[in-house]
Amino acid sequence: MSTSSLHFLIRDGLEGDVAACMALDHSYETDYVWQVFIERDDPSYHQINFQTERLPRTMDVTYPANERRIRLALPETHGFLVAATQDSGDILGYLTLRSDPSLQHVFVHDIVVDRPYRRNKIGARLMHIARRWARERDAERMLVALHTKNYPGILFCQASGLAFCGYNERHFNNQDMALFFGQTLR
Repeated sequence: MSTSSLHFLIRDGLEGDVAACMALDHSYETDYVWQVFIERDDPSYHQINFQTERLPRTMDVTYPANERRIRLALPETHGFLVAATQDSGDILGYLTLRSDPSLQHVFVHDIVVDRPYRRNKIGARLMHIARRWARERDAERMLVALHTKNYPGILFCQASGLAFCGYNERHFNNQDMALFFGQTLR
């Protein structure tokens, strides 16, 4: 399918979409990472700096797709959006999110677009619908957690209007650091 004439729609994901989402190419390449420098010389003073570092060679990374995380997004209290072609219904990408009404936040967990269809505004449309979904649930803030080596994701979040707003040293299951990007919705 020619990506120049790509016609797709965003809809709620269904149980039957999970396998197709897991079959998408979740990998990406990066030439950069966000490097963190933490100085804790004095117990009363911490200095934390982030710096974009160029890697000596391109790194191939496989995004940690997680079928359980997608299935947990199926109930109405969470969100599972898919981008599908209008003609055949083939899945091109997906986004999972969950609402935390106590904080009035929505957390985006996955934003994945199959490699052949990237750079066609699919991710941007998924984020647009995710914002609308969040506002319908009275969320005041949207947050995304990214690995420090997901430089394409960092650029995507920044282009989508999200700003760096924090980090967690051991956020992910593999104990990798998470960078948080957020946006006020109101």
